[in-house]
Amino acid sequence: MKIITLKEEVFDDFARKHKYKNLYQTSNYAKVMQTEGYNYHYLGFLNNSNDLIGATMLIYKPIYWGYKFAFAPYGFLIDYTNSDLVEELTIKLRKLLFKQKFLYVKINPLVHCTERNKDGELISYNPEINDILEILQKNGYIHHGFNRFFENNKPRWTAITKLITSNEKLYYQLSKNVRNKINKANNCGVEIYQGTMEDLKVLYEFIKRKQKKSLKYYYSILENFNGNAEIYLAHLDPAKYIKNSQDLYEKEFSKNEELNQQLQDNSTKGKNITRLINKKMESDKNLGIYHENLTTASKLFQDYPEGITIGGCLVIRYEQGVHLIIEGFDKEYRNYNCNYLLKWELIKKFNKEGYNFFDLNGISGEFNEKNKYTGLNEMKLGYNASAIEYIGEFDLIINKTMYKMYQKKKGKK
Repeated sequence: MKIITLKEEVFDDFARKHKYKNLYQTSNYAKVMQTEGYNYHYLGFLNNSNDLIGATMLIYKPIYWGYKFAFAPYGFLIDYTNSDLVEELTIKLRKLLFKQKFLYVKINPLVHCTERNKDGELISYNPEINDILEILQKNGYIHHGFNRFFENNKPRWTAITKLITSNEKLYYQLSKNVRNKINKANNCGVEIYQGTMEDLKVLYEFIKRKQKKSLKYYYSILENFNGNAEIYLAHLDPAKYIKNSQDLYEKEFSKNEELNQQLQDNSTKGKNITRLINKKMESDKNLGIYHENLTTASKLFQDYPEGITIGGCLVIRYEQGVHLIIEGFDKEYRNYNCNYLLKWELIKKFNKEGYNFFDLNGISGEFNEKNKYTGLNEMKLGYNASAIEYIGEFDLIINKTMYKMYQKKKGKK
């Protein structure tokens, strides 16, 4: 085997055709990471016949006494079940990177372990996972474990909605809670629209505290993903909110009057009267809510007659999937559920355009015990999504002596 430097176009062409292709093993992402202080290499792995049998994009930067750390986002593009290939590649890669003063390399292969439903129940299992884990560990890759939360560089668990049916059928496959939140957002006059590069500053106000990324980083995503990175924003229209609230109030008022008339009817007795009383109480409650909404909507219209942007997200289209990179909203308007409507409108849009899946990004792998991510799981998996578990992170130490010194220094901090 030989390790060579690949031209950008050769790397991208190989990566697009590989089993483990992903948007992070692209030249687009390499250039984005330059804004975070990383350099990058495109490496190719040739067999004895000079055929390209693997490749990787490595991002790297100095971390200790001129020694560097490297990361292969979502792993090398190789056949991890081929123990001879992994062994030979690791030996040669260590020799090469040792000469270039690397301390260690981190990988998190896009190897699926399991697919689970919203309750954590097993749907499918990768029978090769134990063999792959054994091969990697035998060759010195230190596994960070099958962690359940967000300890890794990239989430080990993600929620993915498969776009394999019509939007009408998909809507009724959403959880009841998600449907209710979507309907509430619509009733409150929330609308979703696609933004432009000029809207990035607006989006950044909603997401800047979620990740330690600069505005420049997000500009770089939009610039380097060549039109496949898109911004979507949630806009609250008070005029629409007023109209919807008025319509709901008038409809409920008519229903309430009818129930009141039935209660005054002497022929209504027994169980029927109890059922009617309960319906009347529920209707009274709804009337109060709709009246309160009208008051709130009118106040919003006075303050923001043109409406107000209350949330947004950034997505990247890659091959047959769409990936939710980051989302956020104004906490003052959390009750308007724009984040629920936002994801649903995007799922509908990309389903109609023929994409195969919508990646809702990271979730936790804990389904049994309540934790601070339970709400996140319930929301994302509520979009009829599957929980996909990946194999996790590994570190390959290149220079053991300097690595130990580096770890010792980190331990003192």
